[in-house]
Amino acid sequence: MTRFHETLMGVYFDDLDAFQILHNARYLLLFERTIGSFWKHLGWGGVLDAQKNPDQFHFVRANNIEYLRPVVGVRDVRVRVWIEKLGRSSLTFGFRVLPTDQDEDFARGTRTVVRVDPTTHRPVPWTDAFRATLEPYRADLNA
Repeated sequence: MTRFHETLMGVYFDDLDAFQILHNARYLLLFERTIGSFWKHLGWGGVLDAQKNPDQFHFVRANNIEYLRPVVGVRDVRVRVWIEKLGRSSLTFGFRVLPTDQDEDFARGTRTVVRVDPTTHRPVPWTDAFRATLEPYRADLNA
């Protein structure tokens, strides 16, 4: 199985909708925070600095979420991320939102980002160092 990064996240009262279930837009926030935790785990993140990490400049191209069952009430959930596919200038994350005590998804989906030049905002290839660091997390290599 592909290596993944997983973070425990809290669902709070202000994350819930009128039915006391996790609001659909909050899944993206949980996913965003887990990606931030993943970058930090790899030693990246923080202030943007092209000299230290030229690969940190990227734009979100697409998010895709499939809501499978509701997260009800205030509780903790696990959010799992991995690399679904790494292209020349694009990267697609896979993610799952799970309860703390089961491997049955609340939601799953993908996010695709594209590395860009920080000045022109045009797509540019990921560096070899970036590719090497992400290799253990790539499902497209372990399929």
